[in-house]
Amino acid sequence: MEDFIQSFQLEASRIRGRVVRLGPVLEEILSAHPYTPDVLHLTGETLVLCAMLSSMLKYEGIFTLQAQGDGPLKMVVADMTSEGGIRACASFKEEEIGTAKYVENRVELLGKGYMAFTVDQGEHTERYQGIVELKPESLLASVQNYFQQSEQIATGMVMKIGKVNGKWRGCGIMVQQMPEDSVNYNKDQSNVNEDDWRRTMILLGSVKDEELLSTELSADDVLFRLFHEEGVRVYDPKKLERTCRCNVDRVGRILSTMSDDDIAHITVDGKILMTCEFCSTEYKIDPAEIKKGETE
Repeated sequence: MEDFIQSFQLEASRIRGRVVRLGPVLEEILSAHPYTPDVLHLTGETLVLCAMLSSMLKYEGIFTLQAQGDGPLKMVVADMTSEGGIRACASFKEEEIGTAKYVENRVELLGKGYMAFTVDQGEHTERYQGIVELKPESLLASVQNYFQQSEQIATGMVMKIGKVNGKWRGCGIMVQQMPEDSVNYNKDQSNVNEDDWRRTMILLGSVKDEELLSTELSADDVLFRLFHEEGVRVYDPKKLERTCRCNVDRVGRILSTMSDDDIAHITVDGKILMTCEFCSTEYKIDPAEIKKGETE
C-alpha cells in the first residue's frame, strides 16, 4: 500500500502521531490538472495536510481544507471523505501565474488570506469550521499556527512534496502531546512531559527529505529510524484513493437552477460543455434534457 494514513504512538511518552504517504494517488490527482509546477506543488501540500488533519477527527462525511488569498492563486482546496476518498483543485489567474516565479516561497502565490478547516457531516449535523490567518512562511506554518491559537495542544509537523523518478510523491508526519486530562486540558498543562516532547521534536526534525519521499523505505522504516528508542507502536493503515463526487446527474441539477439566458450563453453548437474542477472530467449536456426547477 503506497497511499495511506497510519497512526502511531510512542510508548515511552504520551505522544501520538500519524504519517501520511501519497504516491500513485497524488500523481493521478495532480497530473489531471494543467497547472504550473508551483501550483501543483501547493495543491499537493494541501492534499497531504488535509489527510493529516482529517485523520485526527471521528466524522462521517467530508473534511475540507481550503487556503484562499488575494494573490494570483485565488484558492487551493482539498477534501477527504470519511471513507478515505481524496481530491483537490486550485483556482488562479493564468495570465499572472504564467509570468511569476515563486520557487523560493510558493505560498506567496496566495498573497494575504486565510486557511479554513471544515467538517460537513450532512444536513442533520451542524457544520464545524475553523479559520486561521494564512502565514507567509508556508501552508504548514499556517496549520501549526492554528494549533497554537485554537487547539492549545502541542503539535509538531514535517512535510515534503516532490517528484521521484518523474512522479509526484508526498509525505507528512504529525506528532501531538496528549494532555494528562484531555477533558480539562488547558494551556498551563503544556509543560507536561516537557523533556519527552523536546526530545520528540528533535527526533522529528532530524528526518530527511529523501526519507519522507523514498520509494525504498516504508513508513514503518522511517518511524523506526526516528523513534525506535521511544518504543514506537504502529497501527493498521487507512487506505487513501482518488475519488470525485461529480456525475452527470449532479451537473444537470446545477444547470437546472440557471436562467434560460445563462443556458443559452454557455451553449455551443447545441451542447453545453462543463468540466469538473476537481477531476477534469468533461460533460456534454443537451440543453433540451435539462429539467428546470431541480435543486442540488
